[in-house]
Amino acid sequence: MANIQLRITGMTCQNCVSHVSDELTDIDGVEDVMVTLDAEGTSDVHVVVKSEVTDNQLREAVDEAGDFVLVDIVR
Repeated sequence: MANIQLRITGMTCQNCVSHVSDELTDIDGVEDVMVTLDAEGTSDVHVVVKSEVTDNQLREAVDEAGDFVLVDIVR
């Protein structure tokens, strides 16, 4: 398993957390998603993967979740 750290802006509430978590969890290979919400700034999202997940898959999932911006991906 591997860990990926995402930094996302635009998340303001638990509903936002739920949308982002659901979309990321739907990616094949994603095992778990944990969000540290910063409603007035950049939230940290910890993604645990069991197989290869591309940056593009992560970006598409965040875009699909709502009006959020994926500002950084750290592997």
